Amino acid sequence: MARNLIKNPCGEEELEHWEDVQHGGDGWKVEELPGDCGAKFPSDGISKYFATSFEWCCKSQKIDLLNEGYTAEELDAQPKILVSDWYAARTDAGCSYELTVQLLSDSQDVINEYKSENITIPKKTEGTWNQLSHTFSEYGPGVRFIQFTHGGQDTVCWKGWYGVRVTNSSIKIEA
Repeated sequence: MARNLIKNPCGEEELEHWEDVQHGGDGWKVEELPGDCGAKFPSDGISKYFATSFEWCCKSQKIDLLNEGYTAEELDAQPKILVSDWYAARTDAGCSYELTVQLLSDSQDVINEYKSENITIPKKTEGTWNQLSHTFSEYGPGVRFIQFTHGGQDTVCWKGWYGVRVTNSSIKIEA
């Protein structure tokens, strides 16, 4: 089974390994599942999530594929790259969420990109966790880095952490 290349995908190490962290409003906060006004995560083993605030919060990781043990030949064969992220709203506050994943060359030029729409979840939902997935294939040779960026905020402008919740982020390369 392919390993997850995202480090600290669920906040077990607070914001360790996450870069370009933008702390809008009161910033990012790591909370225990299910959290206030939240739902249980649909699979076992996930106990924490990242929560956003009342202004835009985002964070990213850049994966160096050669440092992760892949060879240029393996990467130029264009294996499928599977990207996944889980997001949820609180039951008492609406929120918005976005995910952008870029496949980058050795000089950091964008070879291919996936950008979700701005997903808005209305106030008064069940707080259900949703999975957003994308598979890159036939993207061309030269990929050496993957940039994963996600973020969001609440839509009610309440002080605190009422925005989108994210956890279990992953990037996996099919062998």
